[in-house]
Amino acid sequence: MLRELFERQAELNRRIGFDPAELRENFDPKKAGEWINNYLIAMSNELEELRNCTYWKHWCAEAKAGRRYELHDLQNARVEVIDMLFFWISLAQCVGLDADDVMDLYRQKLRVNHQRQTDNYSMSGKDENDNKTIQLKRG
Repeated sequence: MLRELFERQAELNRRIGFDPAELRENFDPKKAGEWINNYLIAMSNELEELRNCTYWKHWCAEAKAGRRYELHDLQNARVEVIDMLFFWISLAQCVGLDADDVMDLYRQKLRVNHQRQTDNYSMSGKDENDNKTIQLKRG
């Protein structure tokens, strides 16, 4: 299913001027950076739209009544999450990842995250050395 999502997103992205397959074959850091920023801006907006599905403003009547952060628009929240998925897949494509790469890297990072929990993860003294072990198998 993830492959299908990546294929459909690539089709949509080509319609707006970003060809993930072309970038993957002939990687251009400038083009990648431009599209990463385009998608980050768009995803940032979707995050705000999702937040607006809750009563996040500490000064609003709902928050004062003890309902701060309560989800009040489930239908729209679901759509905003899907909108973020569109941009998340696009971001993955900007750095040359396909669905198989994502699954491979996810599994590796999941092991790291479980190990961090086993080791009683703490932010003080944290480094990213464990992330350096995560590599694409295809190179």
